Amino acid sequence: MRPIYLALSLALLAGPAQAGETAWQEVAPGVTLRLISSGQIKPDGTTLIGLEIAMPETNKTYWRVPGETGLPTELDFSGSSGVRDHEILWPYPTRHETADYLDYVYFGPTILPVRLNVEPDAPQIELSAVLGVCSDICVPAQARFSLPLDDAAPDKPNGLRIRQALATTPMDWPGDPQPVGNVELWSDAGMLAVELADDDLDPASLIAATDSGEPLFGTPQKSPEPNLVLIPILGKADEMDLENQPVRLTFLTGEGAFEVKRIIKVPATD
Repeated sequence: MRPIYLALSLALLAGPAQAGETAWQEVAPGVTLRLISSGQIKPDGTTLIGLEIAMPETNKTYWRVPGETGLPTELDFSGSSGVRDHEILWPYPTRHETADYLDYVYFGPTILPVRLNVEPDAPQIELSAVLGVCSDICVPAQARFSLPLDDAAPDKPNGLRIRQALATTPMDWPGDPQPVGNVELWSDAGMLAVELADDDLDPASLIAATDSGEPLFGTPQKSPEPNLVLIPILGKADEMDLENQPVRLTFLTGEGAFEVKRIIKVPATD
């Protein structure tokens, strides 16, 4: 059975901010959120914060591509002062597949690292966060946080915990030889055919996603041809939708999680 979504709006103002962290906020039964900071702004104007989610191992929240039933995470920094822009640095997710749906998720305690580009004069975070939290029901949970970024010294414990979350975030592949070759659209079969060129790449770990997250791609399948993996296209997509479109391929190796971008090609026909 698909999860039942319960419309719930929990907007809680954070308590007084301590150095490098806000107070915990309860957004669902047994689920609390807080904002943590490395407390260090680099010379290039970047700093790292993290949205920390404390929840039971059976609860989940969602990756940047939530899947068929998931709820997207939205972070709104527009009320902040001195924050130019932000980027969520998504850790590698778990593929959660049942007979009814496929989602990309994080189970249990989770930190979502966020890179901020800030002004030099005492930036102040005012964050409104919305994310899906699921157990037997799925809740679009909301919370608001206030956190100054003008600490005199780095917050080493929280900085370490943010870096630990970053260790599972896919990196751009560093150079040649490349682990992934061409990506072709097999429209009749409703598949992407992905050429693999590195034996260290775990084929079962491949996740394909467009920048928009649409269409959704499914679980990799073995191909009769060597060094070829087939990834099903879930939902409707024709050649005009995907031909010459970029696709991100995220995967695991013995060295960690990586990501490459390829252009989807349509094979020539006789």
